[in-house]
Amino acid sequence: MSALEPRVPQIAAEPVPAAAPSPGGILGAAYRTLSIGIISVVFLIAFEATAVGTAMPVAARELDGIGLYAFGFSAYFTTSLFGMVLSGQWADRQGPLRPVTVGIGAFAAGLVCSGTAQVMGVFVLGRAVQGFGGGLVIVALYVVVSRAYEERLRPAIMAAFAASWVVPSIVGPLAAGTVTEHLGWRWVFLGIPALVVVPLVIALPAIRRTASGPVDPEAPPVAFDRRRIRLALGISVGAGLLQYAAQDLEWWSLVPGAAGVALLVPAVLGLLPRGTYRARRGLPSVVLLRVVAAGSFIAAESFVPLMLVTQRGLSPTLAGFSLALGGVTWAGGSWVQSKGRMAPYRQPLMVGGMVMVALAIAAAPAVLIESVPVWTLALAWAVGCLGMGLVIGSTSVLLLKLSAPEEAGANSAALQISDALANVVLLAAGGAAFAALGGGAVGAAHAVTDGGAASHPVAFVVVFLPMACVALVGAWVATRLEPADG
Repeated sequence: MSALEPRVPQIAAEPVPAAAPSPGGILGAAYRTLSIGIISVVFLIAFEATAVGTAMPVAARELDGIGLYAFGFSAYFTTSLFGMVLSGQWADRQGPLRPVTVGIGAFAAGLVCSGTAQVMGVFVLGRAVQGFGGGLVIVALYVVVSRAYEERLRPAIMAAFAASWVVPSIVGPLAAGTVTEHLGWRWVFLGIPALVVVPLVIALPAIRRTASGPVDPEAPPVAFDRRRIRLALGISVGAGLLQYAAQDLEWWSLVPGAAGVALLVPAVLGLLPRGTYRARRGLPSVVLLRVVAAGSFIAAESFVPLMLVTQRGLSPTLAGFSLALGGVTWAGGSWVQSKGRMAPYRQPLMVGGMVMVALAIAAAPAVLIESVPVWTLALAWAVGCLGMGLVIGSTSVLLLKLSAPEEAGANSAALQISDALANVVLLAAGGAAFAALGGGAVGAAHAVTDGGAASHPVAFVVVFLPMACVALVGAWVATRLEPADG
């Protein structure tokens, strides 16, 4: 699976109370069209994530941009931060239909921009446009679910979202690798926008019928919170400057780095729940766990295909396919946490899930040893994905309990901001360590495709082992998710 996007869109607020429970499940008559529509959107995001991640090493090499490899991932997350905050306010005030529509359009436009890029800078720009669209879509989808689905159905729709990653996780790397090797990496990007037609045709009419408009149509319209918009812009620009400084590693990089921190810190404090970084019990720790879990896992996974291609000589197809089993186990973890009988054991499940993530990340660089079979990484990553399925799904369920109906967009944005911001910051840290120890040379001289890369195993080790330590911190945070008053 790719390291770009969170695999399972997560809900973050209570729905508008229904007059009476509707019969059936998420595929019953009352929900069937909406469920198929929004799951198709998740399927599109999943297929893009797995396919693009497989093609990324070849794209970076052909564009002479291995040194900016981490930017290809973090650019998406950087702009998605702004899109998330904007989408949360937009959806709360006018309904989620417009953010979903605009977001899908931007998502497709970014893919086209990257697919036609002739230099790495334009490629990264396309990823940034795509990230803005993804940020709009992902938060708006949570608002759709929070308004349209009864509480009893939310674990099931989350499990369905996770399951929608299984087929792309298996087929995506194989398809993308085959296309990359025989037609070129550009067609991986240029072919995906055609899939936009399906969610546009199915999802948008269903959203218009079930979740459009403001929560209270009779209430006077509320203006956008300009302060939050400014903070969102600050968090995006600050994250971008921090990533730029981390990649250059020159003395003058301290200037953009300091500017990035100056913008980022107050913006984060203003947008996330108070007490998040002190692990205060309840909602702040739920958000913090998403920071730790998503950031450590995604930052590590970003370098798995590159490590397999450049250090073990795998083809892009096999490198991406080695992570395919993770899609199945991630969905399995999400399914397990969705069962009602598991509710009393949710906290120990999450602690165990974070331990699984830490062990998987720590085990990954073992494949740098030639005598270690590559398939051991596939098994280790499947264990890590199982843990992520348990943790990510459970954070959403807990957030549901701690969110009021009118906070749907804001809490969804806060959860996803923490997710994306962790990816940007930890990718910046990992990318800086990787570049400092010679990682930028691993793709030189067409090494990505011919297996002749320079060997820089330490550059990969300093990415994985610190991320494993971060994941272990998440195991402690997972013990602080219940509010102090129970």
